[in-house]
Amino acid sequence: MSDEEWERFLRESVAGAAGAPVEPSARARGVEQRLKSAGGGKGPEGWRTYSPAQPRRHRTGWYVAGLLVAVALLGVSLFPGQIFGLFDGDGDSDSDGSGGRSGAPLAAESERPREAPGAEPAQRPTWDEPFRGSPAARWADGAAGITVPKAKATGWMDAAQVERALKQSRRFLVDAGLDRGVLRGERPTKAIGLLNPHQDDVQEYLRTALSSKTPTPTTDPLLLFSRFRPRQAQLVGDVVKTRGRLSYREGERGALEVTADVTFVYPVAPAGDRGRDSDVVRTIVRREVVMSWDDPDKIITEPGTMSLASYTLDVTNGGCSDPTGYFVPPFDTADKQHADDEHRIDPYDRSKPLDGDGDGTSASGKNCATATRS
Repeated sequence: MSDEEWERFLRESVAGAAGAPVEPSARARGVEQRLKSAGGGKGPEGWRTYSPAQPRRHRTGWYVAGLLVAVALLGVSLFPGQIFGLFDGDGDSDSDGSGGRSGAPLAAESERPREAPGAEPAQRPTWDEPFRGSPAARWADGAAGITVPKAKATGWMDAAQVERALKQSRRFLVDAGLDRGVLRGERPTKAIGLLNPHQDDVQEYLRTALSSKTPTPTTDPLLLFSRFRPRQAQLVGDVVKTRGRLSYREGERGALEVTADVTFVYPVAPAGDRGRDSDVVRTIVRREVVMSWDDPDKIITEPGTMSLASYTLDVTNGGCSDPTGYFVPPFDTADKQHADDEHRIDPYDRSKPLDGDGDGTSASGKNCATATRS
């Protein structure tokens, strides 16, 4: 090394080379520390400090949402009927009567169901919820539960006449099974007014059934009319649940023959009782009535009236002793629904025809059976 280079080395060692890093003094480091403390730790970055790259934060919510959507799509592809059944209006196809999700009203019955309704949770009826634990909780109220088919010309009637006859047929069922006065034991005047006054056998039945204090199985007014003795039972609430339908065809001598198959569910409690502690019982009555709207040119009749071809019924919790002319709910007995253990019925099963002989079966008699539920 030459003398000039040696002198330059010594000078630069003392003065410092240009651009070389300078160690901050103790004072400078103290000032920097105070600035950091005053600014919440966000002061100027020190010359030897190092800020590593921050890891990227993943938004896990989007991944979870995407996973749920994928699962939902898979469920729809594998079980479309069950998935969409949760959101449709009735939750039931009405073809089997088995019901869908609890509480959803059933569609109107347009044909005979293929099977009985599914089981309901075992819950006793109460004054506030008289249909709790029963398939009837999903049935329509009153006349709305009786389906009337579309009318078309049949027999001696054109379509408009058939429509009127169907409405009158349903009116008879309402007057005989839903009228509040009739249910309290009053005379069913409006229903009788729809019956052909020239049909002698029916008129004789009406006179005997509604006047006798000791009716027989063939003269029991319950064959056509629903009645409770006011001093023994009272209806709970303002609603009677119904489910059923009318159908029609051409009958004898060109008559319009209308068949009604309807189940009525009457919630009742002991007379005079009120409140949640009342013993609420459901009396369930299924009626099948065949009505003939006769051609006045062939049968003696009166305008707006029809003849009865047959009528029969099944009853649950309506009494199994001798006929009294009134349903007798078993409020205080331990054998509710009990009659004949060899004859067991599901009163809500509308998939089977009635067992009556077609000319009237008493509410107290061979059709008084042990019900599997009420």
